[in-house]
Amino acid sequence: MKKKVLATIISAAMTATLLSACAGVAPAAPAAEAPAAEAPAEEAAPAEEAAPAEEAAPAEEAAAGDLDFKIVVKSFQSSYWQAAVQGVNQAAEELGVKVECNGPNAESDIADQVNMLTNYINGAPSGIGLAACDQSACLDALQMAKDAGIPVVCFDSGCPDAPEGSVLSTIATDNYGAGATAADNLYAALKDTIANASAPVRIGEVNQESTSESITNRGLGFIDKFTELATADGKKVAVVGNEFYVNGAKDKGDEASADIIIEVAVPAQTTVELCATEASAIMNKADVIGIFGSNQVAAEGILSADENLGKLGSEAGTTILAAGFDAGTVIKQAIKDGKMFGAVTQSPLAMGKTTVETLYKITQGETVSDIATDGYWYDNSNMDAPDIAPNLYD
Repeated sequence: MKKKVLATIISAAMTATLLSACAGVAPAAPAAEAPAAEAPAEEAAPAEEAAPAEEAAPAEEAAAGDLDFKIVVKSFQSSYWQAAVQGVNQAAEELGVKVECNGPNAESDIADQVNMLTNYINGAPSGIGLAACDQSACLDALQMAKDAGIPVVCFDSGCPDAPEGSVLSTIATDNYGAGATAADNLYAALKDTIANASAPVRIGEVNQESTSESITNRGLGFIDKFTELATADGKKVAVVGNEFYVNGAKDKGDEASADIIIEVAVPAQTTVELCATEASAIMNKADVIGIFGSNQVAAEGILSADENLGKLGSEAGTTILAAGFDAGTVIKQAIKDGKMFGAVTQSPLAMGKTTVETLYKITQGETVSDIATDGYWYDNSNMDAPDIAPNLYD
């Protein structure tokens, strides 16, 4: 069956009318007029009659110059996604393939992203890279891609409920583990403050949304790990706030008897300003000793809120310790200045580059699998280290 699908993919890539797109970062309107594949891959031929990929499409017929990949990111509004697009373009130049990148204005513009994805599928490209804003909103489109014989690689965020065989590889940080890494480091810094507290203390968490796999897993990873560490030290933890995260926590606890309250907030839209509003509401409470922002937008929202509050710092018990996620000029400078305690960084450039490389391998008949990319904790003591600095994009 794999050989059959691969044969159909390569054949579709050669016979479909490819879009004439430049390999650059500027978003372009997808060409919706290109015809979709006429028949699902499964109907091309019975599995037992399918010719080997090498016979159906010799290597020279899948030449790099004939390949046209479409990449759909979550948004063009943050430096994180610009770094991913840089990686896409690097791989395209190295491999000699065509790429076109597009994405909605904001990560909350889920319908816009689905429309872009659908238009790209109708254009019958050689392959699609997708960073899904909503892990369930793209399911019908992914089925369309599978039926059209178009390989899809997800990056940054996976689609765990995708139709079987529609996503051939997911390239992402272990987001649950990355959230746990933030909790490990923040808890270690706050451990003595928690142990010596004579009344319940509060840890804030700001997640820009509750739909994408990457954000939700980070948020839950932080909650579960912080709870695990505190419980091991004899403390009771309760999770309050946003219903998705409360219900998703391994142990949401009982607020009435809790020593530590983890309060989770999600804004109505994914903007720094609205994240700042949610962060401000938490940080204004007198019992707050720490706060976590699970991506660049949320972390910058926490820093923006503090411009009026002046409560963040690096002294546990005296100031609120903030842990962030991703990088960018604002977060990096805040860590250098001691305003933000530290953050976890991914490598968006590596994810973008690996996405194109993986799509290329698929068109060459290679078998691919999921790929985990690294994430690192950094603070003002190690952010210039050779294994950290290259991942701290501006």
